[in-house]
Amino acid sequence: MKPNLHHDLIEGRADVPRLGSVAKLETQHPPYAVLTASGDVVEPALSYLRDLALSDNSPLTGRSYAHDLLRWFRLLWFLDLPWDKASEAEAAALVGWLRTAPNPQRRRSSPDSPRPGSVNPRTGKRYLQAGYAPSTINHALTVVSSFYAFHRHYGRGPLTNPVPESLAQRRALAHRNSTEPAQPFRRARLRQRVSKSDPRAIPDVLWDEFFEAMTHDRDRAAVLLYVSSGARAEELLGVTPADIDWSRQIFHVISKGTKERDPVPASPQALIVLAAYLDSIGLPAAHEPVLRTRRGPDKPLSYWAMRRVIQRANAKLGTNWTLHDLRHTAASRMANDPNLTLTEVRAILRHADLATTGRYLNARVEDLFDALQEHYNRPKVVRSIAPGYDEDDFKAVFGA
Repeated sequence: MKPNLHHDLIEGRADVPRLGSVAKLETQHPPYAVLTASGDVVEPALSYLRDLALSDNSPLTGRSYAHDLLRWFRLLWFLDLPWDKASEAEAAALVGWLRTAPNPQRRRSSPDSPRPGSVNPRTGKRYLQAGYAPSTINHALTVVSSFYAFHRHYGRGPLTNPVPESLAQRRALAHRNSTEPAQPFRRARLRQRVSKSDPRAIPDVLWDEFFEAMTHDRDRAAVLLYVSSGARAEELLGVTPADIDWSRQIFHVISKGTKERDPVPASPQALIVLAAYLDSIGLPAAHEPVLRTRRGPDKPLSYWAMRRVIQRANAKLGTNWTLHDLRHTAASRMANDPNLTLTEVRAILRHADLATTGRYLNARVEDLFDALQEHYNRPKVVRSIAPGYDEDDFKAVFGA
């Protein structure tokens, strides 16, 4: 092993080859596996992902963890190091590499694409950076740490976990009440600082033009359902005719966290547009999602297709809204409605922590435009002295 490879990775002078892949399996436990460049299954990763699936984690979680493990094994292959000989030096190399390497998913083919990290002048939102986000690096460290903790339980791997842990964090989060704010704690070594910015909801002044950019009843129904219910992207795309209660103006979704079938509200306008869309295409089977593709073979609308709908609207308007901004918009509207309590909004959005719901109470300048204009244009109050009083006497008593 070359002694300078770790330092070259940390300083961005070397890049890890994109070898291997994540493959979907025919099995449920696990649904995904990490493969080598020659197509062989990485057995240590497979046993860990199997345990993850058996612990009632979703297939999407398994896929996400598999990709993080693939990055880790790519690093180890590049360093020519067995997985069970890894140390904190390799964890540091992983962090340094991810901090300096470009993220392949951020590549843009169009030369007119906005510069990564720049701010959209219309929305005030930043475009994604060219590299890996701090939260992505922290997630990778969490997965690697969990992977080695699993194997250490069975007496495999190094005696010391390559990823440093924070005992202060463990103490702060132990037996914590979710309705109370978390106690501050120091980050563990190698963990990145993640800034906590306010959620970016679509202001009312920009919402109308965004809605008008939707060119089909399917897309209009989708965005109205998102913004009136606060449902997550994948949750809404799975809604079937059997999940819709038209008379009570609610529909049911499979919640991301609990996997339970939960009711969420829908606005009358959203249901009217949805009914018009279903009337034009015909009602799908009871077990089939109601939002369908418009071209090609009839099949459920995917997350990536719905994401493309938002991208086409952004290209037309010069904005950079995302699907998740629709959930932020719903949450912001509900949290600032005087007729709804914060506890009620938390129940509708299905937040595990009340503090998460409380983030939407912050007022933004763009939402206060009319009130600010009235404030700026209000005439200055000119003090006057009532008839019969001497101005000099007033100055002597009250000052100039």
